Amino acid sequence: MSDQGPKQRSELHLVQLLPNLMTISAMCSGLTGIRFAVSGQFQIAVALILLAAILDGLDGRLARLLRSESEMGAELDSLVDFVNFGVAPGLTIYLWGLHGLQSGGWIATLIYAACCLLRLARFNIGNRPSADKTTATSFTGVPSPAGAMLAMLPMYVSFMWPSAPQLPPPLLALYMALIGALMISRVSTPSFKRVTFYAEHVRYVFVAFVALVAALLSFPWETMVVVDLGYALAVIVAVWQSRKARKA
Repeated sequence: MSDQGPKQRSELHLVQLLPNLMTISAMCSGLTGIRFAVSGQFQIAVALILLAAILDGLDGRLARLLRSESEMGAELDSLVDFVNFGVAPGLTIYLWGLHGLQSGGWIATLIYAACCLLRLARFNIGNRPSADKTTATSFTGVPSPAGAMLAMLPMYVSFMWPSAPQLPPPLLALYMALIGALMISRVSTPSFKRVTFYAEHVRYVFVAFVALVAALLSFPWETMVVVDLGYALAVIVAVWQSRKARKA
């Protein structure tokens, strides 16, 4: 008979589960967005996808703060990102403006979702301990959350001006495919995770954050249009600087 006693069971504090619970909450938000899109309530659907993006931005930081990072958490985050930023936006945009294009609209949706999947796979490989992280100050290609926000730009504009004509389905399909191509491209895009500022400027950061939240609550679609255009401009500047550095 073995003299070994019962195995010691590891214990976890409830607070250590918060990052994974937040990740699962983000998945619930994205999937519920699809439900509202199916019923034609597109503004609620987009709002839920935006909520999923906010939760996605918080779960990793919370895990690092609580020192509860794990392989399971990383896998959960990647799988949920595909649901929230590949499947949910793709289906929502298809139901909103591409279903009339029939097969062509569905092909554009599949291209977008496939590009999101490939982008996440490349990101996971780049996050492995053996990967070269010399480009930590930037991303290669547009990250999937930013890609989803850009893909929904025509919807924001339509919500701002309900009486204005929607983007024609063929152009919307082309736009979706273009966003997908940007996600898997080798274009260097800015990473705001490494942005630093002086301690005496913290109060201005807080004021700017309050202003952004107030703008999102008061004028959500106008604010998202401005955020999208600002990010697009930052990508263009980053590409121009990268090409200029290569020529130097």
